[in-house]
Amino acid sequence: MSRIGKRPVVLEKGVTVKIENGVVQVKGPKGELSLNADARRFQAIDICASNENVEVKRKSDTRQGRTEQGLVRALVQNMVTGVFEGFSKELDIIGVGYRADVKGKVLNLNVGYSNPVEFSIPEGIQIDVDKQNRIKIAGIDKQQVGEVAASIRRVRPPEPYKGKGIRYVDEYVRRKVGKAAAGAAGG
Repeated sequence: MSRIGKRPVVLEKGVTVKIENGVVQVKGPKGELSLNADARRFQAIDICASNENVEVKRKSDTRQGRTEQGLVRALVQNMVTGVFEGFSKELDIIGVGYRADVKGKVLNLNVGYSNPVEFSIPEGIQIDVDKQNRIKIAGIDKQQVGEVAASIRRVRPPEPYKGKGIRYVDEYVRRKVGKAAAGAAGG
């Protein structure tokens, strides 16, 4: 039984939802998002919208119906939250000489390679750099914000010996003991 799928998505003030031909459109103060939830893609659910909330109902109590109900409800909730508040992720750059800066629609990363890495900022994403070592990624689409943050982190993931690299603000990197220290301890 999907407990999340049964709960209605409560709409904030200023957020409107329109459903036409299986496409859910959500408009809010920060922008507009849409989800293609037609009958070919999601066969076991119905979406009903009113002025106060959106309900995702399943047509049958099958496994597919339960999973689609929870998935679509979570996607609609993320769209409503995104157009009202927005989403953000923060990355830290750790390492001597490692830094970042934004010039126009390009994020320049100096992270230990011979040339700086240029990362083009996609449409709908805002990137701010604070003190050259903290990157803040913001946008209304949760999936796009997470994908951009993961792509930037992939440029130089944190390594376990010195901890240098790009990591999420709340990420813990497990440190390993180096070869010299391990040899001296083992005797």
